[in-house]
Amino acid sequence: MALLIVLITCFVIIFATSQPCQTPDDFVAATSPGHIMIGGLFAIHEKMLSSEDYPRRPEIQKCVGFEISNFLQTLAMIHSIEMINNSTLLSGVKLGYEIYDTCTDVTVAMAAALRFLSKFNCSREMVEFKCDYSSYMPRVKAVIGAGYSEITMAVSRMLNLQLMPQVSYESTAETLSDKIRFPSFLRTVPSDFYQTKAMAHLIQKSGWNWIGILTTDDDYGRLALNNFAVQTAANNVCIAFREVLPAFLSDNTVEVKINQTLERIIAEAQVNVIVVFLSQFHVFDLFSKAIERNIKKIWIASDNWSTATKITTIPNVKRVGKVVGFTFRRGNMSSFHSFLQNLHMFPSDNNKPLNEYAMLLSACAHAEDGDLSQCISNYSQGSLAYKANQDIERNFSLRNDFLWDYTEPGLVHSIQLAVFALGYAIQDLCQARDCQNPNAFQPWELLDVLKNVTFMDGGGSYHFDALGDMNTGYDVVLWKEINGRMTITKMAQYDLKNDVFIVTDQETKNEFRNLKQIQSKCSKECSPGQMKKTTKSQHICCYECVNCPENHYSNQTDMDRCLLCNNETHWAPVRSTMCFEKEVEYLNWHDSLAILLLALSLLGIMFVLAIGIIFTRNLNTPVVKSSGGLMVSYVILFCHFLNFASTGFFIGEPQDFTCKTRQTLFGVSFTLCISCILMKSLKILLAFSFDPKLQNFLKCVYKPIPIIFTCTGVQVVICTLWLIFAAPAVEENVSLPRVIILECEEGSVLAFGTVLGYIAILAFICFIFAFKGRKLPENYNEAKFITFGMLIYFIAWITFIPVYATTFGKYLPAVEIIVILISNYGILCCTFFPKCYVILCKQETNTKSAFLRMIYSYSSQSASSLAVSHVSLDSTNSNVTTTNPRSAAWQKSKDLQAQAFAHTCRENPTCVSKALPRKRISSI
Repeated sequence: MALLIVLITCFVIIFATSQPCQTPDDFVAATSPGHIMIGGLFAIHEKMLSSEDYPRRPEIQKCVGFEISNFLQTLAMIHSIEMINNSTLLSGVKLGYEIYDTCTDVTVAMAAALRFLSKFNCSREMVEFKCDYSSYMPRVKAVIGAGYSEITMAVSRMLNLQLMPQVSYESTAETLSDKIRFPSFLRTVPSDFYQTKAMAHLIQKSGWNWIGILTTDDDYGRLALNNFAVQTAANNVCIAFREVLPAFLSDNTVEVKINQTLERIIAEAQVNVIVVFLSQFHVFDLFSKAIERNIKKIWIASDNWSTATKITTIPNVKRVGKVVGFTFRRGNMSSFHSFLQNLHMFPSDNNKPLNEYAMLLSACAHAEDGDLSQCISNYSQGSLAYKANQDIERNFSLRNDFLWDYTEPGLVHSIQLAVFALGYAIQDLCQARDCQNPNAFQPWELLDVLKNVTFMDGGGSYHFDALGDMNTGYDVVLWKEINGRMTITKMAQYDLKNDVFIVTDQETKNEFRNLKQIQSKCSKECSPGQMKKTTKSQHICCYECVNCPENHYSNQTDMDRCLLCNNETHWAPVRSTMCFEKEVEYLNWHDSLAILLLALSLLGIMFVLAIGIIFTRNLNTPVVKSSGGLMVSYVILFCHFLNFASTGFFIGEPQDFTCKTRQTLFGVSFTLCISCILMKSLKILLAFSFDPKLQNFLKCVYKPIPIIFTCTGVQVVICTLWLIFAAPAVEENVSLPRVIILECEEGSVLAFGTVLGYIAILAFICFIFAFKGRKLPENYNEAKFITFGMLIYFIAWITFIPVYATTFGKYLPAVEIIVILISNYGILCCTFFPKCYVILCKQETNTKSAFLRMIYSYSSQSASSLAVSHVSLDSTNSNVTTTNPRSAAWQKSKDLQAQAFAHTCRENPTCVSKALPRKRISSI
């Protein structure tokens, strides 16, 4: 507060002592009396003329550089006020205005603000110090302006002292939405938050991610830069460089900084898109020098200069490249156009800018239309002396379209909205007051009403939001050369609420596509099937492209990461742009290995049938009878048939039925087969064993039918429990990268192992018994071949366990088929092929007499061996050795021979002894 008082005091001194303006009224640019005065702040001149680097005296310098576009803004305010005065909105109440030229300088603007705050109807221009300004009556009730955020912020802090409404038509700095710092500030344009958001969206939509940005070194530029940096980061857009120029052209370093900026733009060859948050004056100088250096880029224009005719009329401006800009929504301009057409009849006595424009226009009467703007600029800079032509009205008439060409519709509409908002707020306030009396209300009362006012204009409804902003949205414009002249065309509308661009016609869509063809990236874009890879030392927009790994894909360009396929149902190769559905595989009937295994199974079945036929045709031969009889042979052959047939359930698409059937069928049939062979092993051992103790044991154990049923029944129980509690079922194996294996899940590894283990136990017992009978007669000895068969079985299944555990894929069932075939062929061949060989090839040995001779010979040898062992034992015990054939030992050998022969014949139905009567055999 103390600082503000000092500033006010200082400015009062300035008004009293400054030489350029002898009286405060000389400081006013344009004025018109009224019951209610509205202030205006416009940068009609671009800078202040100063011969020194910095001011040495507290005086307001002369302003130079007449700006036609800003002059038009003052006319827009005047026209809007005249529209209200000529309407019935404020019946009997006239709005007046007091407009000041800020000369694009904060100091001058604050001096003007002091006049707004000065006390009404006071003989001296002064601002009274009060603790409470609620009843204070200043000269004006509200202020329109200023245009530049830097100036607006400074003025707003002064106007806050009296809560005087300040409505800006162009200041877009986001910080102005802070109602704590700027409680009396409102605006009819969106905040820069939305503009930077829209720019970032446009850049991202166009496929650019490596850009530059130019701003001014003031609050507006810094805030715009910060907001834009946040928005670009959110859209994965990177800022390659940031150049900050001095805010005011009166700064002598502006030219140097612009040259440095252009050098930086040239150096950053990969940056083809540059966002420009500069004033029109800066852009004018920037583009003029860029044309000289042949710099061609895409320029994203802020609302400050996107529709500035001052820049579009720069000679050869098309050489700078494309310009895409954001501007405020335009309204109905027909009334303002008519106002400009009749401007020559408008009184200029109290309008110094209009008078100056008329004089400049008169001085440039000789200039062509294309050179008129440059002529006015040269004269207004003070570089040329001029003498005004007296025929001013004629010059106005001849150049009546010149001002219209420089009109910026968005800004004009924003000014109209600001004036109309004040008009409707005053209307609401004056319904219960006599507003012809200038003391009818204070500015802070108008502010309360203004914040809540809602009005219609051009079919649209307008109001200020809680932050004092009027979010009207943006138009996106493109500079296009038409008939040799740069024309500003509307491309789209930007919807603030939904953050979308609204494009209506096909031609505009084509323009967007053309923009996308221009690249502005740090790195070459990654194609589909690749992803971006950055390192910590790199910018996120500078990256390498790496291929997507297996089972990952990317279907767009420049994806940050590859997407994972659903491993259960899909797969993808390296650098894939899509996921492929996994093929379902299983050991099908057309597979070459399956065909081979089926052929081997069919061959085994043919062997079984052939053996069955051979045994049937030789039913009464000793070989068949010594095999346990036809019934046992048929049972074993039938089991082999089932084993071979069970392999068919391992091939083809797995079903729940086949999964349950194949293991149980093999388990039960193979158990039955081993049980029968076990019974035969016991019988052989019982028939040819002469150990009394072993014979007694075998006679107790040897019960053929109970053995077979018991052994097989146990396996049936195991399989039944398996099917009840953990039955095998079809399962999809998705562990492989490219295929889904349709396989049978065994349900319970324990049950599966129990089935195989039980068969292995029976086979081992069978092996032990058969091994004991391996030295029996050659032609009829099954024990030796049974031993070989069991060995083949053990080798096959011991090998099966590690192979089965480490094999996966569709050929896993083939492993078990091979093992089944090996073990089945091994037992079949060892059990039946030797007998078939005797039957078919050694028929002379397959007779009863041959069989009896073999039995007798084997019995004699066995008895002699036993006698020798007994004699040796007796001799050892009695220490007597004899060789007398008629001795007791010899007689004992004969008895043992007879006993062995009788025992063998008793256990072999083919034995019919002629040497010994059956009664003798029985007695023995």
